[in-house]
Amino acid sequence: MGYKVVVVGATGNVGREMLNILDERKFPIDEIAALASRRSLGTEVSFGDKTLKTKDLEQFDFTGWDIALFAIGSEATKEYAPKAAAAGCIVIDNSSLYRMDPDVPLVVPEVNADAVLGYAKKNIIANPNCSTAQMVVALKPLHDRAKIKRVVVSTYQSVSGTGKDAIDELWNQTKGMYVPGQEVAPSVYPRQIAFNVIPHIDVFMEDGGTKEEWKMVVETKKILDPAIKLTATCVRVPVFVGHSEAINIEFEEFLDEEEAREILREAPGIMVVDKREDGGYVTPVECVGDFATFISRIRQDSTVENGLNLWCVSDNLRKGAALNAVQIAEALGQKVLKKG
Repeated sequence: MGYKVVVVGATGNVGREMLNILDERKFPIDEIAALASRRSLGTEVSFGDKTLKTKDLEQFDFTGWDIALFAIGSEATKEYAPKAAAAGCIVIDNSSLYRMDPDVPLVVPEVNADAVLGYAKKNIIANPNCSTAQMVVALKPLHDRAKIKRVVVSTYQSVSGTGKDAIDELWNQTKGMYVPGQEVAPSVYPRQIAFNVIPHIDVFMEDGGTKEEWKMVVETKKILDPAIKLTATCVRVPVFVGHSEAINIEFEEFLDEEEAREILREAPGIMVVDKREDGGYVTPVECVGDFATFISRIRQDSTVENGLNLWCVSDNLRKGAALNAVQIAEALGQKVLKKG
C-alpha cells in the first residue's frame, strides 16, 4: 500500500528533480500527479520509465491525496498550499513562505527528523533554503559533540538556485564573450555573471545584509539551535549546479580535526573527501547528481579558541531542494502516515 503523491510545479528544475528522486529512491507510490500552471498544461514530464502529462493546478482537487510536494514561488504557494492542506493533503513546501512560521516545522531529516510530528497545526512542512540545508547537515554531528558557539560562512552559490532563466543567462553571456555582436547584457542578475562573482543574493535589508544571508541565520537557529551565532556572506558564482560553502566554526570546547573528520565520516548524508594533495577535495562539478553533502578541507583554526574550518559542497537542486523534500516525505511516512 503506497501513497498518492502530487508534485506541484512539475515542469520547473526542482519539480522535475523531485520526480526523478521519488523514482530513484523507490518512494512507495500508488498514484502520482504532476501539476503546473495553465500555460504549461499538458507538458510532458518523466517519472522513471513513465511519462506524465501535467494537470492544471488551478482546477486540481487535492481531496484524497496524501502528500503534495510544492516547488513553485511563494505567491502561488500562498494561494494553493492552504487549499491542499485544508483538503487533508500534507504539503511539503520548497518556497520561503512558511519557513519561519512558528506553526510550521522546518525540517532537514538528518538534523531534526522528529520535527515532522509538528505538521498537524497547518498540515504543512517547510523545506529550508538550499544553502542552509547542506550547512546544517555538516554542523549537526559536530554540534552534538562539542556545541557550536559561532559560525562564519561564505557561500559560492550556483545560478540554478535562481532558476532556468539564470542558467540561460550564464550560458548565453559566456558564449557572447567569444562571439562579437552576441554579447548578452545582464537581466536576471544586476551584474554580468559570466566570468564574474556577485556578492548579492536576494534583496538587501536595512542592516546591509541580504535576505539570503538572513535566511541562513534564522533557519539555522530554528533547525539546529537558537543559541548559535551565525554570520553569512552569500555570493553568486558562474557555476551551473552545486553550491559551495567555506565554513568557520567556533566551539565551546576543543574538537580535534581528526576527531571531526571521523565524526563527519560516520554522519548520515555526508561524504568526506579530504586529502591534502592536488584534487583531494570536492568541487561543484563532482557533486552534481549526487545525494550526499561533501565535506573537504577540514582543519584547525588557530586564530580562535576551539576553531575549525571546512569546505562543504552539495547539489543544490537535490539536497538543497528536491532530495530534502522527498526525505521529509519519507520521514513523514515512517513516523506518521505509515503506509508502504
